[in-house]
Amino acid sequence: MSKTRSLAVLLVAGFFVSFGAKYSTDRAVAQGDHALRIDIPVKLEKAKVVFDIGHLVLNGDVPFFTGDMDLLVTDLKDWNVKGEVIAVFHGDAAYLVLNDDAYNANRHVQTGHPVNTGNPYAKLLKELMEQGVQIELCGATAAANHWGNADLLPGVKVNTNAMVRVTELE
Repeated sequence: MSKTRSLAVLLVAGFFVSFGAKYSTDRAVAQGDHALRIDIPVKLEKAKVVFDIGHLVLNGDVPFFTGDMDLLVTDLKDWNVKGEVIAVFHGDAAYLVLNDDAYNANRHVQTGHPVNTGNPYAKLLKELMEQGVQIELCGATAAANHWGNADLLPGVKVNTNAMVRVTELE
């Protein structure tokens, strides 16, 4: 999947979750002086969603995908939708799934400074996993970086290859 297509899939998913599915299908939603009519009501019984995270895009210091993923997981739970959300990390975004020691070594963080120790994204990923998101790391990316399972955050699963895995899930 191309970088552009990956971003497009993420943006479409974010748009769907943010605008398309949150509003009632039977009435207009007031927004100040404007009303919003839903032309295509969306109701889900089941969902299987894959986030292809090969590049880190930040909103300030927070990974962009976390907001959309959190909203999607919350909506699925609130709507009693059966399904799963899988995030496949690879490429230059893969370091987000590293434990503190591996993160420090790979990001060349000086471990003596109290502000810059450990993976600052670990808590976000742990919270997503606690909400049911399956976090996966590309085995090819791990091998290229000489990372083993002991270098990963608890709960992260390793797949054979991110592109093949995303293809399988699509």
